[in-house]
Amino acid sequence: MKIATILGTRPEIIKMAPIIAEINARGIDHVVLHTGQHYDKEMSDNFFRDLEIPAPEYNIHVGSGTHAKQTGLMMEGIEKILLDEKPDIVLVQGDTNAVLSGALVCAKLHIAVGHVEAGLRSFDMTMPEEVNRRVADICTAMYFIPTENSAINLLSEGFSRKNLMITGNTVVDACFRHLEIAKKRGFGEQSLIDLDIDNMDNILTLTMHRAENVDIKERVTDIIEALKELNDMNIIFPIHPRTKNTLKNFGLFDELNDLEHVHIIKPIGYLDFLLLTSKSTLILTDSGGLQEEAITLDIPALTLRYNTERPETVEVGGNILVGADKKAILENANKILNDKEFADRMKQAPNPYGQGDAAIKTVDAIEKYYSKGLLDIKAPEDIMDSFERKMAHIEEDITVADFEEKQNSLVHMAYDGEKMVFPADELNLNGMMITYDKR
Repeated sequence: MKIATILGTRPEIIKMAPIIAEINARGIDHVVLHTGQHYDKEMSDNFFRDLEIPAPEYNIHVGSGTHAKQTGLMMEGIEKILLDEKPDIVLVQGDTNAVLSGALVCAKLHIAVGHVEAGLRSFDMTMPEEVNRRVADICTAMYFIPTENSAINLLSEGFSRKNLMITGNTVVDACFRHLEIAKKRGFGEQSLIDLDIDNMDNILTLTMHRAENVDIKERVTDIIEALKELNDMNIIFPIHPRTKNTLKNFGLFDELNDLEHVHIIKPIGYLDFLLLTSKSTLILTDSGGLQEEAITLDIPALTLRYNTERPETVEVGGNILVGADKKAILENANKILNDKEFADRMKQAPNPYGQGDAAIKTVDAIEKYYSKGLLDIKAPEDIMDSFERKMAHIEEDITVADFEEKQNSLVHMAYDGEKMVFPADELNLNGMMITYDKR
């Protein structure tokens, strides 16, 4: 069996590192493609060495550009490599242009796609990430899903439960694995050493880069106005180059940089950032991945967005959506800082993304699919059978697997009277309303 992994951005490298390490530990033939979507050296170079995984065999060096230009160049480069390497499955992670490009190429070449972190939905089609993840899921053969909620998203869109695997999120594996590396090394970035982070109290780590925040002057101004009043906190802001340029264009950068309690620094390496996150009192972010890392490290998070594809973090109480609302930012930040009971509830929120074994579950599933020949993408050989989609209320003790065998059917969705639940093989359907496909 040969596995190919496509990477394009820093978060993808971080989250796929545990899977790459697990594949390599099992001696599976493996090739890594890096599209070079993140082209700033401070954002991606040396990652593989820092994370103790091998460097990619290929780098397409796409660099910056419009979505169309990036996607087209990636597809061209990925196609050439996959035609040469002929992998049995290609792994993509998340919702970037690299994911979109890789999934589309594989669909055309009839190569199985494994989508790591599948099923996330913000339901905001103005976000390029939402378009990317939805299109990728259309092309996917194996869905490695972080939570039951994400699995239900896919069920509601018509995907078969047979291809959905709830593995947890590799961000947990990555945090645990990489924080140990970071602690052994200590801070490597001089700006963090100069700030004496180890002896600093009330650290607020800020990240802000999404267009819906930084490209709208009214929104970014409101966020900065809130930051001005959070003067009891030490705000550490590793600023994205694009964000810095936008703030300068709006005439806001100097105003923010002049605040004594705000420390604007250049982008820092992942291990430094993870160590900084672990020492923070509060995370203020519009990043998707940082919402996951915060709850994994038991750090309260306020998210500068009006929706999130990580709703589980909000539902369990470890994350609060505040948008760009100055009042909401200040009220919640001050409660975390001054109300110990409130802060402890957020810190102790259960992690919806698992216990750190997502990589093992992912590779186990791939090996199982390969051994059964389920990674082969072939044209159908049988004339399609018609089927009926039915609904039924179950009033007997019977599992999903037994119901399917008895009825020659595929259970599609299950409702327990309060919420949708994932119809795993072992789920007892007694008392539930289900939809199923009758063959």
